[in-house]
Amino acid sequence: MLEHGGRLQRAARDFGIPLAQWLDISTGLAPYHWPLPPLPAGIWSRLPEPEDGLCDMAAAHYNAPSALPVAGSQAAIQALPLLRSRCRVGILEPTYAEHRRAWQRAGHEVVSVRVSELEQQLEQLDVLVVVNPNNPTGAVVAPPLLLDWHQRLTSRGGWLVVDEAFADATPDISLSSFSHLPGLIILRSFGKFFGLAGVRLGFVLAEEALLGRLEQQLGPWAVSGPARAVGMAVLADQGTQQLWRSRLQMDSRRLQALLERSGLPGDGSCLFQWRALAADQARRLYLSLAMRGVLIRLFPDIAGVRFGLPGSDAQWKRLESALSESSEEWV
Repeated sequence: MLEHGGRLQRAARDFGIPLAQWLDISTGLAPYHWPLPPLPAGIWSRLPEPEDGLCDMAAAHYNAPSALPVAGSQAAIQALPLLRSRCRVGILEPTYAEHRRAWQRAGHEVVSVRVSELEQQLEQLDVLVVVNPNNPTGAVVAPPLLLDWHQRLTSRGGWLVVDEAFADATPDISLSSFSHLPGLIILRSFGKFFGLAGVRLGFVLAEEALLGRLEQQLGPWAVSGPARAVGMAVLADQGTQQLWRSRLQMDSRRLQALLERSGLPGDGSCLFQWRALAADQARRLYLSLAMRGVLIRLFPDIAGVRFGLPGSDAQWKRLESALSESSEEWV
């Protein structure tokens, strides 16, 4: 299994700090608690109903013609490679490593690509996978450039897969309104922006024929009834969505400013900040904060760390204090 953020129980064991004493900002999720309504009691005793209206609500929310609910976008990442015969797949890297793993496991030839090299490499690819905004760096590829790549790929039967797991806070970069186009596949995550990762819900936006093939691959009842009910309640709550977006943008600026004052300038997205460092510096910073009960995400393979957002004033003060105390231990 690949490494991911949120392994708080393991951190508590490794560093000898009780679970309740940690500040976990390792995952890049919205740190606030969505005001969920009570779920109907019958939702626990009935099989999920595909005609419950969730697909239509998601399509309207994302401004897309069609939407397929999945058990987190990770389910789609693992299933999509099974819908193509062996081909050459480019992954715009560094990025979320599960994409590479899924295509390789399905027997495809996978190559790493960079934006600066793509003009020369695109003609040799059958599929291109782009995470936008990128995880973990926060880099954004402009929609017109993505649409140009899509047109060139689909002119010979290719796919452009765009993972928009972190796009909800900046919807202007999304290609969801173009998802009816053949060969364009958009992945959306419910856990990041809404802070509901435990629900395991996501959506695939694409032309209906491809969604039908993917649904058959995933099988019946791919998303639980309670997850579907939570999804509909949250998608209907547009007032909280607007509040969430404003709050995330404000807290993102606050985190960037705090890190800059702490000697850590860099870039990120609305849900996290990325800091590229020398490999030994990144590890020392990770360890220095962990020994103070603050968990960030270390990326040893690409030499950097990712900070998620604190969720309360007390957490903000704790992060600032930990950064100040550790300043001479990692530089």
